[in-house]
Amino acid sequence: MTVALTHPEWTQETGGVEVAKAFSENIRGKNVLITGVSPESIGSSTALAIASQSPSLLILASRTQSKLDQVVKDIGDAYPKVKVKTVLLDLMSQEAVRKAASEVSQVTSTLDIIINNAGIMTTKLQHTVEGIEGQFGSNHIGHFLFTSLLMPQLLAAAKSNQAGATRVVNLTSLGHRLSPVRFHDYNFEGKDIPDEEKPPANLPPMFHPTEGQPYNGFTAYGQGKTANILFSISLNEKLKEEGIISYAVHPGSIWTGLSRDLDEEGEAAIRATSTFWKNHDQGSATTLVAAFDPALNGKHWSQPKGILLHDCQITEAAPHATDPKVAERLWELSEKLVKSDFKL
Repeated sequence: MTVALTHPEWTQETGGVEVAKAFSENIRGKNVLITGVSPESIGSSTALAIASQSPSLLILASRTQSKLDQVVKDIGDAYPKVKVKTVLLDLMSQEAVRKAASEVSQVTSTLDIIINNAGIMTTKLQHTVEGIEGQFGSNHIGHFLFTSLLMPQLLAAAKSNQAGATRVVNLTSLGHRLSPVRFHDYNFEGKDIPDEEKPPANLPPMFHPTEGQPYNGFTAYGQGKTANILFSISLNEKLKEEGIISYAVHPGSIWTGLSRDLDEEGEAAIRATSTFWKNHDQGSATTLVAAFDPALNGKHWSQPKGILLHDCQITEAAPHATDPKVAERLWELSEKLVKSDFKL
């Protein structure tokens, strides 16, 4: 189904502040939570754009208090009347995620919007505290747990919102095309995986694991970004009767701290993927469309192929990221990895 968004004229050059102004009525009075917020980042640009339109409450969640404090100061200097709270959130530790969710629940009983913006990209093998490959564990599993624990706040907000106005926005990437979810070897331990879980055969060699070295950071990144899209599909399927919807967003090519762990070869590979590099304000624009455009309230969102936004418009995701059966399988794996049952 083709969906006419409120502003079909918006492009890769559209800025987040412009989007926020256009949707000011949808932002005013809302409680919004954003993960992965630090100075001079997409997260801080997203927060500042939302703050410009008088939300009731902004909750900023990230792992470094000093960086959160700087963003709070920037918001306070520009929009002193906006209420801002911070929560320490380390997505590499499930215990820390649970603590952060508990703190959020003490701050507010309702959340209109959750923007899962945090993410890492690395070519070096890392693991969460629980032993899960770091990019999958942080970019997907951490957000899966955090969002699921905050479901009471979302459900409470949905009771008084128009259907579809309560949303979960998951930042993903066109890098999801690099890999499906590797259910047989999500930790890159060298286990055999079926063909449907392998990276596309036409990718350059650097995007494939090499013999004797099962870990490939780009493949791991692709797996996590695919999981972000599948998470949105599952949320829509499970919450469609509650009036809560979810979209996945590719913010565009923006040089941020996300790629701080890349080596020289990895950095060159990423720089070669785009001819247009957005600034942080432009990088926040599509997230804000996904969070606030009222044209996205409709039931078309239950269709997996309408789940991904890019350059402020709906775009198609790779087939391996839009299969509802795969999404349900990922949900079950995610519950297993966080040792919790979230049957919504």
